[in-house]
Amino acid sequence: MYVLQDVPGKGKGLVATEKISRGTRILSEEPIITVPRDKDSEQLRISTYRQVGALDEQQRRAFLSMHNIHAYGNAVEQYHGIVRTNALPIGPNADESGIFLEACRVNHACDIMHRSEEITIYYLGVHKNREARKEALQANFGFECSCRLCSLPLEQSQESDRRLNEIYRLDGLIGRGGVRLYNEQGPDDGGLPRAFLDAAQIAIANGDLARGRIFAERAIPGWHMAQGNDSMEVIEHGTLARDPSKHELYGKISMKWRTTVDDAPRGLEPSDFEDWLWKRKKPKYPGQLADLQNRAIFPGFMDLPDDDDVDLDFYDSSDTTNNRPRRHWCFLGEITFFATLVRLRMEIKDVDGKKIPLIFYTEGRGSELVPAQVQRGYTVAILYAQAHAFKFDEPGIRHEDPRMINVPQHLAGAGWSEKGHKTNCKFLKDPDLRALFFLEWNKFDGHVGFPLNAAEDFEA
Repeated sequence: MYVLQDVPGKGKGLVATEKISRGTRILSEEPIITVPRDKDSEQLRISTYRQVGALDEQQRRAFLSMHNIHAYGNAVEQYHGIVRTNALPIGPNADESGIFLEACRVNHACDIMHRSEEITIYYLGVHKNREARKEALQANFGFECSCRLCSLPLEQSQESDRRLNEIYRLDGLIGRGGVRLYNEQGPDDGGLPRAFLDAAQIAIANGDLARGRIFAERAIPGWHMAQGNDSMEVIEHGTLARDPSKHELYGKISMKWRTTVDDAPRGLEPSDFEDWLWKRKKPKYPGQLADLQNRAIFPGFMDLPDDDDVDLDFYDSSDTTNNRPRRHWCFLGEITFFATLVRLRMEIKDVDGKKIPLIFYTEGRGSELVPAQVQRGYTVAILYAQAHAFKFDEPGIRHEDPRMINVPQHLAGAGWSEKGHKTNCKFLKDPDLRALFFLEWNKFDGHVGFPLNAAEDFEA
């Protein structure tokens, strides 16, 4: 798989002799010398001297042939300098470093390894810009890197530095921008699995098990490649992906993003799935028809704000007495069951296929809808819908204002979930539906209600 040989300008190094598949464990070995990390004392020097003295002749020759960037006047200082130059951490969070006969021969590069090339690792803990890398490598290891990343033309190097500086800034935060920049810098970047883990923890802390599971699953390949399939990170995150509800952060911030582990939508285009995963809101341009797949305008149940909390994605203020919406939104759900006892209760299915109760607390307890409108397969449109936690029922929607609901017969069945608008042209003959598509959803000048008025005519 590899050989130990001379590498021009670097001394000894490990060079691949065949194509090495992603995630392959290249080597596994025990350290011949161990020392505490980030400590320097006379006691440490004496311990190192004794450990070198206990090596067999072959190990001792290999140790003494390793590079040493530190000046020395005796054997104790020489051995200590070799350890300081070459020791590797024993695990990602270990308190000890070690000298490994082969692993310590792996040279540094700032970019990823390609086939038929020298096997390299990244010596610095955090990916920094070009100048910061140069200074750190010279100060700590006594060389200047000439890998692909460090040898890029000036314009490309500046663009790489811009991303790395932004990644460094975002490392203290959690968000979509960091993962996007990691992917642009290179999908094999060592920081990417940690960024996915951050995203998983944010989702889980807000009760979103579906996104938490997916983010945890996406973190695993990076840990697998960097540390092996039996590493603590792979095992722990595999467990997390199977049952994110066991994480200590589950629901600690809120349950406003509440989902089950299986609530991820199916059948979406990859870009649409990413929009769902990251809760992206697609911009709407003047004169553009409203997109039925725009989750900011037509959210699924799990995306709705809770009626006992103020979601700043939907409202301008956290003041529950003056919660002015930032924009309009409309929940669409297909009627799958209905019954009337004390009041009308529907079971409706949202765009993600999730079934929820819709219970009428209007003055007429649901009698405002004529029987012809209450049919299985018909679609309910609810303006400014909010999620409600019922005391004796599953979470759903508590409907109170008759002006905010419509059951347009032209929008029956699955037509509203089709991609694109050409398939929906016949639906736009209905004035309410036509207005639904032409409403300026992102501009809130006051609540609207049914019946709506189209702002402009639509020609099929």
